[in-house]
Amino acid sequence: MKNKHTILNKKPRNTLRLPDLDLSKSAALNSLPSKESQRGYRHAIEEFIAWYRSEPRLSFNKTVVTRYRIHLESRQLAPGTINGRLAAVRRLAYEAADCGLLSPELAAGFRRVKGARKLGVRLGNWLAAEQARTLWQVPDCTTLKGKRDRALLAILLGCGLRRREAAELDMANLQQREDRWAIVDLVGKGRHVRTVPVPEWVKAAIDSWLLASRAPALRVVSEDVGFGLQHLHVEGKAMVGSPTPPEHRVAH
Repeated sequence: MKNKHTILNKKPRNTLRLPDLDLSKSAALNSLPSKESQRGYRHAIEEFIAWYRSEPRLSFNKTVVTRYRIHLESRQLAPGTINGRLAAVRRLAYEAADCGLLSPELAAGFRRVKGARKLGVRLGNWLAAEQARTLWQVPDCTTLKGKRDRALLAILLGCGLRRREAAELDMANLQQREDRWAIVDLVGKGRHVRTVPVPEWVKAAIDSWLLASRAPALRVVSEDVGFGLQHLHVEGKAMVGSPTPPEHRVAH
């Protein structure tokens, strides 16, 4: 196996082979602290590599990224999705340059590729207050699973926590400050620290779950944090009475 010094002493190229792309992909993923970001970037990079290999004799430069953007636009993807894919490709190029596999000048050219333009503002899809209340009441509060699901939905709807934040919530962060309950010093996306107020009905739902489960901490879903929300989303979709937002946007 070649050591790091051997790799760094390679002459930078304008075409990357599959082993070089795999090495750059691993370096790019290891530079991301969040598991969610790693999962998203892994999917985007692997999709780009599959496209890059299908195109014969393409140099790894600004032109190939422009062609890839045109390919993404031809698939009628949203501008935000296209720009996210291009960000993953740029990181792949930067890591390839840091490993000595790609010329720094070529990697810098990736930054000059313009992303897709966002024209107008999307209306989006959200729940009215009555619909949110109906969704929260879907789980059966007479069962242990129902109490858990209600506590999860209460945190997402009432406090605006993200899925990972709700799954990793420690009861030590749930504190009373000036006669009000709050989630103190919550470390969220991008390692941002914030304090989130907790309404009384949310605290009551959490207490009901903790009392019934006798759990020392609020662990409401498994390691796959998306599975629990997807299950609740399918169960509640027919109960709300109108199309509900995707499960990854319930907390926003």
